[in-house]
Amino acid sequence: MHLLLLLLLAAVAAFLLHLSHLVLWVPRRTQLHFRRQGIGGPQYRPFVGNAGEIRELAAAAVVRPMAKLSHDIVGRVDPRYWLWSAAHGRTFLFWFGTTARLAIAEPEMVKEVLLSTSSGGGGGGAFERIEETPLVKCLLGDGLFRLRGVKWARHRRIISPAFNMERVKEWVPVMAGSALRMLDQWEEENEGRRVFEIDVHKQLHNFTADIISRVAFGSSYDECKRIFQLQEEQMHHVSRAIRQIYIPGFRFLPTESNKRMWRIEKEIQDLIQKLVQSNQDTDKYSRDMLNLMTCAKKHQKHEERIETREIVEECKSFYFAGKETGANFLTWVLILLASRADWQEKAREEVIRICGQQHVPDAEDLGKLNLVNMILYETLRLYPPVVSLTRQTCKNIKLGSINIPAGTQLYIPTLAIHHDVKIWGEDANEFNPLRFSDAKKHMASFVPFGLGARICVGQNLIMMEAKLALACILRRYVFVISSSYVHAPMQLLTLQPQYGANIQFHRMYSEDKVS
Repeated sequence: MHLLLLLLLAAVAAFLLHLSHLVLWVPRRTQLHFRRQGIGGPQYRPFVGNAGEIRELAAAAVVRPMAKLSHDIVGRVDPRYWLWSAAHGRTFLFWFGTTARLAIAEPEMVKEVLLSTSSGGGGGGAFERIEETPLVKCLLGDGLFRLRGVKWARHRRIISPAFNMERVKEWVPVMAGSALRMLDQWEEENEGRRVFEIDVHKQLHNFTADIISRVAFGSSYDECKRIFQLQEEQMHHVSRAIRQIYIPGFRFLPTESNKRMWRIEKEIQDLIQKLVQSNQDTDKYSRDMLNLMTCAKKHQKHEERIETREIVEECKSFYFAGKETGANFLTWVLILLASRADWQEKAREEVIRICGQQHVPDAEDLGKLNLVNMILYETLRLYPPVVSLTRQTCKNIKLGSINIPAGTQLYIPTLAIHHDVKIWGEDANEFNPLRFSDAKKHMASFVPFGLGARICVGQNLIMMEAKLALACILRRYVFVISSSYVHAPMQLLTLQPQYGANIQFHRMYSEDKVS
């Protein structure tokens, strides 16, 4: 009996010693390591790190909207970086739980990290993508965005052809059909009035959902509407959950929030499973993403084969990302042009000169819209869809003049880099598309879609659908910001307007229906 007690006490002592090593000694050693190199940061708190402060800063930032339509948004959208960089410099150390995160914003360092990032799992790079909390899988699935290593490379190889530029150009007529249906629906819902007001944020989500459904899955928004609705709800659950310190096993507890997330995930899984099955049961030939994956499922070589479960997980990812990224991006484009009549008119003149008034824009037309392209780039600079990127060191590494231990997470504040006056000049927080007419800045000073091996696979589609939608809208309407619009950019996985985007449209003239 005494022996058992002694063994139990020894086990408890060993556990407490190990815990104190992880929670107290390792963070202290890491802090001292960086302090010796002149890098400070907010004070580490045992177990939780700075997670509580991050949540409080984020909650306080979104309580009040911005006083005016200002693009100086870093303090509202990424308050931790804005506050801590002001106190500790552009490179500083902070903590998420017991994990050290080093914030870096120097373009040369960012370039090295993103270009040296391997696909993970022994790809040979010095950096790899961080493996997020399992809760993210509920929304994004276990697809290309989360995969690492050989599996990531195989999926990327299979999916990339669906989104290369030549393939995207072939989809322009399909995207044009979606754009014209959206505008006709606006007319219908507003009974043909010459002046009307709508929340474009909601409308554009339906538009991009329709496009990703058609070009990636060979269906339509109406057929997949329930999937999008469920993902919208799941996004709010996941967004709240990832701000908390992840406690292993907690996601399996039957809390109300967890139970709802489980139900949503199962329903999405069932709906996508049916979609995949119906695609496998047809003989139609298509080069959309779903068909490419279905063909890969039948591949003779094991290294090129993809299983049904993997297809379902990829569909989850692309349904969400394809809709969310494109819709939020195009929303900010319209907000910016609605607030700047001069740039709107210049863009309209270019669109009408190149595309005409009646002709449906084709891929060749869209390729000539240089000013529109600069407007899209400037929008991505001021309002990038993803406001930060994270990576992790695979080994002890020297980045610039900083020695970084293996396992350190790196926080890359994309939004802050895009607004940095040292990079972009004193007018960094102003809307000036002409800055993109000059020679390119440093490669890593503008990274709205990432950089390197893991650059966004769908960026060609997102840019083309935005250019096309904007061209169609400019030809039919003059638009201005509504007096009811409240400027309140916020991060909810992606950067979006907290209270929607009410814009007033003025019909210019009748446009003949085109097919």
